[in-house]
Amino acid sequence: MKKVLFFLVTASFFSCKKEENKDFKASFTAVTIDTLLNEEISIRAITPDNDKLWYAGSNGKYGSVSLSGGTNFNGVAVQDSILPEFRAIAQTKSDIFIINAGSPALLYKISKNGKQVKLVYTEMGEKVFYDSMQFRNDSEGMAIGDPTDGCFSIITTNDGGNTWIKKNCGTIPGTTEGEAAFAASNTNLILKGNKTWIASGGKKSRIFFSDDKGNNWKVFDTPIVQGSEMTGLFSVDFYNDKIGFGVGGDYEQPKKNNTNKIITEDGGKTWRLTGENKGFGYASCVQYLPGSDGNELLTVGPSGVYYSFDRGENWKKIADDTTLHTIRFKDKKTALAAGQNKIIRLSFK
Repeated sequence: MKKVLFFLVTASFFSCKKEENKDFKASFTAVTIDTLLNEEISIRAITPDNDKLWYAGSNGKYGSVSLSGGTNFNGVAVQDSILPEFRAIAQTKSDIFIINAGSPALLYKISKNGKQVKLVYTEMGEKVFYDSMQFRNDSEGMAIGDPTDGCFSIITTNDGGNTWIKKNCGTIPGTTEGEAAFAASNTNLILKGNKTWIASGGKKSRIFFSDDKGNNWKVFDTPIVQGSEMTGLFSVDFYNDKIGFGVGGDYEQPKKNNTNKIITEDGGKTWRLTGENKGFGYASCVQYLPGSDGNELLTVGPSGVYYSFDRGENWKKIADDTTLHTIRFKDKKTALAAGQNKIIRLSFK
């Protein structure tokens, strides 16, 4: 297992910054990186589970890697000779759920011991394309996909993932022409308690918000770059009910590092641009560092791995890897990232 040590040493980055009567301070000074998986697979869907990381990706592949030196597990889901491209993953206490992008949509329930694999939802159609999936608790889950009838495709479960029902467009705000979602890192759907956030992208990039588990919705505009098919929000994360961050940009101009980072402090109702002309360009995933009071963020994308400790105003590259698509924190000292043919662990000191 190859390990690479990165040190954060630039004085300007570590000088405390006063903003809005807050002193921002980095919680680590070095990052150790080691590789957990090398395999021919593109991975955009991961979820930590105690001492494991579950993943799902291209060519129908899914599995778990041990974080403590134990045994890895892998499987392949095949349906009528179709090898699905899995882009979303979620979990309950007992099961893992994965769903592919494209038609037919295939949602599998997999027991965490790997012995039971069950297809629990299918959907066909020219526009069917699911992007993200999460569970609120061990009973209630949701997956969202691109519009098929003028609104986002939303399927929900209330029985632990055994059955899924698609919501009628009459209960969901309509999307505009060219507005959809990106299956970039399983992070454009956020569920916290009764609250739900969906981030759209494309020719229009907005936040769809519900405070009652998706029964009623409000829609809020964002200032992120938008207007063409591959622009807008690719990823959002909420530290709590109020503080949230969104990244994306222009996929076709990956070095463009303005109008690609936005922040909210009122639960997604209003957003402002931040970090203009600083740090990374297009990014596919953003995550808050646990226990950071909403101050510390990590992103991955074709610019590399970037870190901010002042709520996204300034950024520092901490790893050069440009092939990562998605990242999650196991705890405040450990992050796990995946992308082209690999899963890595970042340990902070």
